[in-house]
Parts: sequence; structure tokens; C-alpha cells
Amino acid sequence: MTSATAEGVAESPATPPVSPGRKSVTGTRRMVAALFLLPALVLLGALVVYPIGYSVVRSFYDSSGNGFAGFDNYKDLFTDEGIRTALKNNIIWVVFAPTVATALGLVFAVLTERVRWGTAFKLVVFMPMAISMLAAGIIFRLVYDQDPDKGVANAVWVGVHDTFAQSSAFPKAHPGRESPLVARDGGFVTRAAVHTGDTVSLPLVGVAPDKMPEDAKRAVAPKADPGKISGTTWQDFTRGKGVGSLGAVDASEQGYAGMRIEAVDGAGKVVESTKAADDGTFTLSAKADGARLRLPASNFKEPYNGVDWLGPSLVTPAVIGSYVWMWAGFAMVLIAAGLAGMPRELLEAARVDGANEWQVFRRVTVPLLAPVLGVVVVTLMINVLKVFDLVFIIPPGSSQDDADVLALELYRKGFAEDQPGVASAIAVFLLLLVIPVMLFNIRRLRREVRR
Repeated sequence: MTSATAEGVAESPATPPVSPGRKSVTGTRRMVAALFLLPALVLLGALVVYPIGYSVVRSFYDSSGNGFAGFDNYKDLFTDEGIRTALKNNIIWVVFAPTVATALGLVFAVLTERVRWGTAFKLVVFMPMAISMLAAGIIFRLVYDQDPDKGVANAVWVGVHDTFAQSSAFPKAHPGRESPLVARDGGFVTRAAVHTGDTVSLPLVGVAPDKMPEDAKRAVAPKADPGKISGTTWQDFTRGKGVGSLGAVDASEQGYAGMRIEAVDGAGKVVESTKAADDGTFTLSAKADGARLRLPASNFKEPYNGVDWLGPSLVTPAVIGSYVWMWAGFAMVLIAAGLAGMPRELLEAARVDGANEWQVFRRVTVPLLAPVLGVVVVTLMINVLKVFDLVFIIPPGSSQDDADVLALELYRKGFAEDQPGVASAIAVFLLLLVIPVMLFNIRRLRREVRR
């Protein structure tokens, strides 16, 4: 209630004074807050502060833990070949993984903003975040398998390659006993020259029946043709002991359909060439008179098996690709949230002023999203400094040393090589690498609060 004074102004009753013996409200709240925070502080000290302190102390001792090693363990960080490789790979990770993941997230967020099925697309892109690093590593170990029949990456790559450069169907073919062919320059050439009217038999072996071309037909013996050279090239092998005649076309034998035959003169120049029919027969004109017949090396080229994704040269980019597959969705969701809160009138004003969509994106959208992009990049940088699971699972043992990172090297030194002092030094070094990124993030957040 209010009371009226002589001047007619309403006046509230005065706040009752605090008794001298009563605790202040502020002091009480601090006590309550401390009590509520105590369990969390105990856990934080036990799980974070104590391990950090112990790692720092342990990094100055030798492997036994009894002898003081000083800075010897830290010297190993820059002299040990494995740790130097891991440090180099970590630099590659920090530079490329956050950049590529953030760029893809930005592209996905902007492009899906105007389509009706954008939400479904975002769901699909974000879905890998629900998969653990272990499961993702197993998935991409199969994706990068060298066998095109198993690995998706090589299946696609081989399909594209074979569209433009078909591999040979006879990689294992070679002359048998008493063959008229001899090896030369990766292919085979007849021992003697051929002349018009001759029939030439070019028997080969070494191709499994189930590997023969689908269009291969029963081989036909060559027939003489005056003024031309005719011949047959075929698989000179019939199943069963003592079945079939060596050097002669038998009923169950198939021709080498598509085999390329060249006629070469004494200087090695090709004067004419042709391809065998489905039944293995071929014909050359009088130009080939006096020449030798050659089956060039292109007939026996090994099938293209794709790229060695997990070899020493490509293993780190391949593992980074799997990381980007997982974390591009995370970047996309955060950037999409930033886009949703962006003032649309600025974009429309830029379009009214004559800016095209690329200029709007580059000069308006990206600058306005700079705080969000900073959060994404910094978060991913901290994350990749600790990457372990993917590098441990995806690379095979033969190339794991080439894909090594600091977190994996820490595990190796601490458990496989029994060097806990060096492992502790790596852990402290990783902490020192993360601290500047964290400080940068804190300063950026404080600047945003002041705004």
C-alpha cells in the first residue's frame, strides 16, 4: 500500500532494514552456488586437472618412471622420425580438413536454402554425424579397398577409366610349347616371315575359361586365300588329360576375339594391322607379304585396378576425405542456423543495387556469416588435433606409418613401445597446440559480447 504526503505524492513504504546478525543475501547465494558446483569441481579435478598435472610431471621422467630425464622426452618430439611424420601430417590435417569441411558446409547451406527438398538433403548430409568414428573408419576401409569388386571408390574410378581406355581381356596369355611365337617388347612375334597365300596359326595359353571374352566363339582353323595372309589365334587348351592336339584347333577351343595382330617389316615398322574375329580368324592383305606377325603388348596389358587410395602417397588425403564426409554436415547445420538469422533486407538491397548472386554471396553473405564460420573453423581445428580413430582404423599396417598423427603416435609410444615419458610429452605438446586456438576463440567470443 502507499501513503499520501502533505504534497499529495504517493510514497512507498521503506524497505525494512537488515538486522546486523543476519547473513547477507549475496553471501548466502555464493555458499549455495559453491555447494552445487562442488561435485562438478571434484569431477573436473579428478578427470581433467589431475591427469594434466600428472602428464606434465611424467613427461620429465624416463620410461621406468624412476629416473629424471629432463627435457630429453621433449627433444624426441623433434628428432624421432615417427613423431616428425605425425607432426607433419597434423599440420596437413589442420590446414585442409577444417577448410574443406567448412567450405562444403557453406555451399550446402546456401544452395539448399531455396529448394523445397533442402531439409531432406540437410538430413542426409548430417546423418554421418550419427555414426561413430569407429564405424566410419570401417566403412571407409571398405570404400577404399583396392579390389574394384569390393571398394566403391575404385569401382567408380575403374568404370570411368575403362570407358575411355578399355583394358585387355588377355593379360595372362602367352605362347605354349612348340609355339611359332617368341617374346619381344612385351608382346610376341612370329619366328619367321609370312607370305601371301600362307595360313598362320598363333596358339596361346594362359587364359582361364571363365575369363575369356563374352563374345568369344569356337575357334575356326584358317583357310588359305591366294593374295592374302589368313590365320587364327586361339586358346590352345582343352580340359582333360590327353584330349586335344597341340598347335591345332580342337572342337572345344575358343578364339581370341578382338586380339590385335600387326604386320611389321624388318625395321619394326607396322605395315598393316587387324583384329581377330569372334572365332579368332584374321586376314591381312598383300601389304604384309614378307613381314612378321606381332601380337603387341597392348593385348596383354593388365586390367586397370584403380588407385591405391591407401598407399603411402594418398593415405592421408583419403583419411581426411572420410573426416570431411562426417563433419561437413556439422558445419552445414551451424552455417544454416546463421543464415536463418541473417537480415534479408541487406541481401535484397544488394540485389536492388545491381549485384549478381555471386557478388551477393561473396560481399554480403560471407562477411555476415564470418562469426559463424569462425566458430566452425575453430571447433574443427581443435577436433582434428585430436583425431585418432580414423587414422588408426582406415590405413592398413603397411601405410599406417605414413598416415601417422600425434594422437596415434601418443598411443603407440605409451602402449606399443612402452615409452610413457615420450607419450606424456606428446600429450603436453598437444595441449600446448590446442591452447592458442582456445584463447583465440575466447577473445572472439568476448568481442562479440561487447558488440
